[in-house]
Amino acid sequence: MTVAKKMSQFAEQSSWIRKMFEEGAKLKAEYGDASVFDFSIGNPDVPPPKQFNETLKELIDDETAGSHGYMPNGGYPFVREALAARLSKDQDVQLELGDILMTCGAAGALNVIFKALLDPGDEVIIIRPFFVDYHFYVDNHGGVVKVVDADENFNLDLGAIEAALTDRTKVVLINSPNNPTGQIYSAEELGRLGALLDKAGERFCSSIYLVSDEPYRNIVFDGHEVPALMTATTNSIVASSYSKELSIPGERIGYIALNPKMAEKQSVINALTLANRILGFINAPAMMQRAVAQLQDVSIDSTIYARRLDAFCKVLDDAGFSYERPKGAFYLFPRVPIDDVEFCSLLQEEKILAVPGRGFGMPGYIRLAFCVDEAVINKAADGFKRAMATARQQAG
Repeated sequence: MTVAKKMSQFAEQSSWIRKMFEEGAKLKAEYGDASVFDFSIGNPDVPPPKQFNETLKELIDDETAGSHGYMPNGGYPFVREALAARLSKDQDVQLELGDILMTCGAAGALNVIFKALLDPGDEVIIIRPFFVDYHFYVDNHGGVVKVVDADENFNLDLGAIEAALTDRTKVVLINSPNNPTGQIYSAEELGRLGALLDKAGERFCSSIYLVSDEPYRNIVFDGHEVPALMTATTNSIVASSYSKELSIPGERIGYIALNPKMAEKQSVINALTLANRILGFINAPAMMQRAVAQLQDVSIDSTIYARRLDAFCKVLDDAGFSYERPKGAFYLFPRVPIDDVEFCSLLQEEKILAVPGRGFGMPGYIRLAFCVDEAVINKAADGFKRAMATARQQAG
């Protein structure tokens, strides 16, 4: 074998989204893009805000010496200062530039966090259903994933989390708004979780960090809000990016924010900064840092996604699906009456692409991304009805 055995195994585990992408390419080549309804990939299609393009044009014309050179591994101080001012409002605490580190997207942020915090064998608790790459990020740095189920409505099951805690627990990782469910954890849930982790840390004589992956924070519906994480526990860290709120996932610009009251904050920020360098990121992209510094109060128009959500819910309701209406992000996660892989095969016969729930650790569901034009959602309606009718016949 020419590649590492572990990578071969990982390729099998991560194959569902890739497989659907490949199946979609085949269908589009055979029938044309307009005849295929692709809900498999969470790639935001809403254009970036006009201010983003205007800012880039200004930066391109800026010939200041050193504009494209290295900067401190943690990022430009003026960028971190601008972000700290914004996050102070979001998190209900007073952050300063020293609490912020700029990263290559939220994925880069999580890898930097795990590199900085984990010793071999340390445990990271994640909540099912989960973003599949979490397993790989933890493994990258010698950690061990422990999976805890959410409750029946995809809220946190604090009893299950408490039962999973051990003296090797280093991180509890949450994702809110959640991919794939769109659930937002309430301020009450977060407060109870923070108190639980603080108490467990005292019992085990260790620090247990609550890390929140928040790239969808500014895409919320029906008047919901994402509560502050940092009021839940001082051992709290936010990992996020501008990929979704500015619709620029390919630009790979994100950040880490540490609770300013964290007892070991300086040691942690030093480790994060070193990890950012030695993982090969070196620093976040210079031009993107300078761009987002000017765009702290700018975001895409999330009402576009809200309209698509309403349209998709009508399609699913008419077809007889059961689901929890998402509070944020741009995914639906409905239950299906037969094996989720088989149901996705039925959808493919209708030229509809979805991802089996087992790709997120939860068989019996499918994930549908509604970062597509509303017309695509509506045109797929009859196909969803036919697939559901066939599945119900098979289920008896």
